[in-house]
Amino acid sequence: MVHNVITDVTQRIIERSADPRRTYLQRMEQARSEGPARAHLSCSGQAHAYAGAGADQQTMATTSVGNLGIVTAYNDMLSAHQPFERYPELIRRAARAAGGTAQVAGGVPAMCDGVTQGEAGMELSLFSRDVIALAAAVALSHNTFDAAVFLGVCDKIVPGLVIAAQSFGHLPAVFLPAGPMTSGLPNDEKAKVRQKFAAGEATREELMAAEMAAYHGPGTCTFYGTANTNQMLMEFMGLHLPGSSFVNPNTPLRDALTEEGARRALSLSALGNNYTPVCQILDERAFVNGIVGLMATGGSTNLLIHLIAMARAGGIVLDWQDFSDISGVVPLVARVYPNGLADVNHFHAAGGLGYTIGTLLDEGLLHPDTLTVAGQGLHHYTQEPKLIDGALVWEDGAGHSLNEKILRPASDPFQPTGGLSRLSGNLGTGVMKVSAVAPEHQVVEAPVRVFHDQDEVKAAFKAGEFNDDVIVVVRFQGPKANGMPELHSLTPLLSILQGRGQKVALVTDGRMSGASGKVPAAIHVCPEALDGGPIAKLRDGDLLRVDAVRGQLEILTPGVLDRPATTADLSAHQYGVGRDLFTTFRNAVGSADAGASIFGA
Repeated sequence: MVHNVITDVTQRIIERSADPRRTYLQRMEQARSEGPARAHLSCSGQAHAYAGAGADQQTMATTSVGNLGIVTAYNDMLSAHQPFERYPELIRRAARAAGGTAQVAGGVPAMCDGVTQGEAGMELSLFSRDVIALAAAVALSHNTFDAAVFLGVCDKIVPGLVIAAQSFGHLPAVFLPAGPMTSGLPNDEKAKVRQKFAAGEATREELMAAEMAAYHGPGTCTFYGTANTNQMLMEFMGLHLPGSSFVNPNTPLRDALTEEGARRALSLSALGNNYTPVCQILDERAFVNGIVGLMATGGSTNLLIHLIAMARAGGIVLDWQDFSDISGVVPLVARVYPNGLADVNHFHAAGGLGYTIGTLLDEGLLHPDTLTVAGQGLHHYTQEPKLIDGALVWEDGAGHSLNEKILRPASDPFQPTGGLSRLSGNLGTGVMKVSAVAPEHQVVEAPVRVFHDQDEVKAAFKAGEFNDDVIVVVRFQGPKANGMPELHSLTPLLSILQGRGQKVALVTDGRMSGASGKVPAAIHVCPEALDGGPIAKLRDGDLLRVDAVRGQLEILTPGVLDRPATTADLSAHQYGVGRDLFTTFRNAVGSADAGASIFGA
């Protein structure tokens, strides 16, 4: 039996979404009834579409077998996406063996927040999600495909691809991950070197050696940030094959899962008897299951924005109160860095997502009857894939945690509530990732220091200006101001202050990733400063309370709200590294609590 809070939240989402969801499903039914356009193309159009298909050209021109569109985020400067270089040929081979065909429909950009962290390019990061959705739509717009596979892993890539997949929601789709890199230098050791460097106690050569030992090969970073949170969501929401998220790249099992994903996508097309389009899989229950997974595993705060945007692409309206209410009843069952010492490979070995989903199902915290690419019911995702005598099979998982320091049953969790907290008060509304924040640090009441740029914070730190308890406010970092860059590069220095025994917190209308760590950070504050939100009225020395326990974000100094809002010169953020091309995005984007999207902003 499903927990009453999960049921109640789902029902109010259904009621809130009734009109846009109905319109969306009607459009998807119309698209399904019209079918792929290739049969209606002129001979010239068909010839153009098939001319590059090589051995598949004649098959595509003369038969009606399924044609699979591949949308890829491949590039070889992102470790997580480099393995996709091999995927198209694996997919084509599998499609041919199944009697179908496959074509690379198009590529989408994929940038790395880790590379652009603290740099100007980070101001394009959030907007890249919507660019990816647009690019994927262009790829599929030829309308010659019966199903699609989406190759993407990292921060904005999977949400952008999901938005596009819902635009083409009449098509079946399977998301194919690349998997995490093998474990290198432990994440906590890497973090210690970063903190030493920030404090001037380690050389740049020592820092570089540590970073290279941590990020050492193909695959996703091994900490539980946005990229790996995305992979978790794709299983909880039924778009991955079961157990496929955290299988390492370039292994026989990884290749077998890729080939099976292609076969599965073709088998779900309208040409067969098992038609399963994306629009049927991604319903209100699937999104609630995704939120449950986010809370239970202490996933990235970025998904507070992305899940809302992803849902709206399918006519489903989520808000932060939904997340907060679900967090209140879903226990934290996983400890993966930065919420613990283990990395995602250790998590996978301890039982991984199969065990996590199973224990949450046992406690009635997930909708068990959702539709997935593996079939009806989330129980499929309690199984794990294996290669036995060269054949891919799914078997029941262990049924118990193999390391309770990493993964615990929902009946005996690490903590009784989820990993994210909604904060509200006279400063506005924000969110905090609390799964890595010790209880003694979850309430901070202190004077503020106000900055308009993260580099100003770093300069103040180097000048020794943070000697007392402090709440660092970094404003004019919202989507309308400068694209809402992550401020993760502030984590090491704020951690140093915390380590000295100071009470410290971050408050910003910008973002922090799943790697926000042990320092309490109230992020995504709405309204943002550029919209004249109360955060724009703060001055140095004002007293602020950040309380993740009671969900409070309160200005305690009298008279602050009566002040005029501060303005800022943002001209330097409007050009360079392509930022001038995104003026339209900054002008059109919606608020963070509405998904920070240009679509329906």
